Amino acid sequence: MSSNDRFVVPGRPLNLAQAFLFDRLDEGRADRRALIVDAPEGIATYTYGEIAALSAQYGHELAARGIGMEDRVFLVLEDRAEWVAAFFGALAVGATVMFLNPTVSDEEIAFYLADSRAKGVVTTKAIADRLPKDRPYLRAVLAVDDEATKTAIAAHPTSIEVAPTLEEDFAIWLYSSGSTGAPKGAVHRAGDFVYNTERYAKTVLRMTEDDVTLSVPKLFFGYATGSNLLFSFYFGGAAILFPDRPTPERLFTLAERHGATILVNVPTMIAQMADYHAKSAAKPDVSSLRLLTSAGEALPPDLYNRWMSEVGVEILDGIGSAEMFHVFISARLGEVRPGTLGTIVEGYEARIVDGDGNDVPDGEMGSLWIKGGSAAAFYWQRQEKSRETLQGHWVITSDQFVRDADGYFTFHGRADDMLKVGGRWLSPQEIEDALTRHEAVSEAGASAFTHDGLNKPMAFVILAPGHTADDALKKALSQHVADTLAPYKAPRFIEIVETLPRGDRDKLDRKTLAKLASDAAARRRERGTL
Repeated sequence: MSSNDRFVVPGRPLNLAQAFLFDRLDEGRADRRALIVDAPEGIATYTYGEIAALSAQYGHELAARGIGMEDRVFLVLEDRAEWVAAFFGALAVGATVMFLNPTVSDEEIAFYLADSRAKGVVTTKAIADRLPKDRPYLRAVLAVDDEATKTAIAAHPTSIEVAPTLEEDFAIWLYSSGSTGAPKGAVHRAGDFVYNTERYAKTVLRMTEDDVTLSVPKLFFGYATGSNLLFSFYFGGAAILFPDRPTPERLFTLAERHGATILVNVPTMIAQMADYHAKSAAKPDVSSLRLLTSAGEALPPDLYNRWMSEVGVEILDGIGSAEMFHVFISARLGEVRPGTLGTIVEGYEARIVDGDGNDVPDGEMGSLWIKGGSAAAFYWQRQEKSRETLQGHWVITSDQFVRDADGYFTFHGRADDMLKVGGRWLSPQEIEDALTRHEAVSEAGASAFTHDGLNKPMAFVILAPGHTADDALKKALSQHVADTLAPYKAPRFIEIVETLPRGDRDKLDRKTLAKLASDAAARRRERGTL
């Protein structure tokens, strides 16, 4: 060891554009299909060579507008080739990338730009016109549908020398959904994304170059960024994108038309697709699919069984988070136990602890602590929250879990979602799971209202096809919960609804659900029926 070794900059080279895209060209895959964009106006297919060329041109245009190493760039786009090219182009020049739902409100845009101090935004003309006037940090706005911008991009070289970023460089921020306050930017190193891909996508999903992915969530959601872009490209497979709203018919059509092998899904859509399949005279062709993934919220065991009976394609339920990038507990092919989230993904560790941070025995409920090489470094501008949640190697969550003696994990909701009924704690998910076991229920959401100073459970139910709402059915559903769980857990009232409130990541919006329960109780008070 020479006397100058201690002055060598640590860290191994890693540029995510190189690892997930340009390396495919070096492997001889330039002519392989990489991306299928199935839009209402037509279908376009891109090879790895074409996506690499377009990404290089976007990278050059960003650099020409002053974007480079460590600058932060927001993507606010629909799921099209431009999203992918802007993503890899920004990474290629060493920028840090963040994503937003293109249906974002003006207030939200202003918040994210101010919070992140983003230097660049890649979006459309319509959204660019809505950007706040007061934006002191922003210096580059690329509107991908602007003719002058398109001409400038097309004039750039179709190859690029990637920036010399390292594993430890901050590459992507994943903003939380903001379900428990203002959204927080979880700051991730470049190495986090390769780490999870090697362990979850390779080991659990067993992905290869033959896989074709299709996703219900859009690319702005980290669950889809991984499952329907990074994972596919890492192994040389293909990803299907579509900019329009997912519906059961659309998803079945896309899967059949393009030979999807993995459908990245969420429980809400799984329920809708099972209902659609049951009602269809000509059953959709799902022969290309080898598995579904499910995340975002726990998959009720009855819904799993209904899907398997109706469609028969295996579902691997799992849990991930913005703090860990992607899934770290998952079911495995051939080892699914309905109602559980499966076992820990290789390379991760989990603890189930009590309120004092002590491990609880298997079979008892506690809070999940998770550890692994994809954990975020910190929350941007949230020092106290970072200290509270990111403690050493562990990510401290409020998710309530039970681990059994075989290492299978069962999710019981978040600590801040728990309801106190009759002096006892109750997870709303318990009520929801019990309700979805009834043949008349397609989806359910549970909350509580206050009466005479006491909390009482209330449920909102979407009926399965062929069932009609009436007082007798509501009474039967409440009794079903009492018989399945315990009388004190039975909903005092059941409201039949067409939809349940959900955020842009398809999770139940429990704040809105609580407001709906309060409003429904108020209406009953006015009618004297409470």
